[in-house]
Amino acid sequence: MRLILFVFLLGFSVCSFAQWKDYKLTSKGDTLNRIDKLGRKWGPWKHHHDNVRGEPGYEEEGWYEKDRKEGEWRLYSLMGDLVGIEYYKWGLKDSICRYFNKDGALRLEQSWRAMNPDKEYDTLEIEDPDKFDTYRTVIVKNEGAAIKHGVWKYYDPVSGRVIRSELYTLGKLEQEAKSAPVTTEKKPVAKPKEVVEFEKKNSGKKKVRYKDGSTGG
Repeated sequence: MRLILFVFLLGFSVCSFAQWKDYKLTSKGDTLNRIDKLGRKWGPWKHHHDNVRGEPGYEEEGWYEKDRKEGEWRLYSLMGDLVGIEYYKWGLKDSICRYFNKDGALRLEQSWRAMNPDKEYDTLEIEDPDKFDTYRTVIVKNEGAAIKHGVWKYYDPVSGRVIRSELYTLGKLEQEAKSAPVTTEKKPVAKPKEVVEFEKKNSGKKKVRYKDGSTGG
């Protein structure tokens, strides 16, 4: 019975790997960085970006569907610290994206609206400024990129206060505001829950190791 089960699992595993043109294998035997026979990225992926022209390198982990980023993506410094959480739809940024400094303090919030890349025009619901809690539908030409839409907030990592905010409506800057000067006095700042959860979950863990599983072709 055990032999039959082993042969079945082995066959299932081989069939699963065979559907990918290329992939990487984690230490747990899970496939990562999958590319299908049509050359499209699928499933869980991890990207590595080196330091470039003074910009710090980073790694990002998330999910692909038909070669497009989808859902939550997490960004890490090359030291393994969580430095950003982004959300994607149709391969474009969507919703609220948050970025942190190396100490885990929130430094920036961006608000994005993704456009369906399969449509030349897309319809979006936006709040009517003349009527409270009322929305209207607008038709927008698709320029092939996400649109800044909503409030962008810039934080002082030391005090945790918003030092500047920008309000965008479908890519247009409607309003910009700055707060009072920020004091240089350092005060303890509560870390965002995403950072706290990440630190608890990954405390003492090493980075995931993986190996190539290219099938060629």
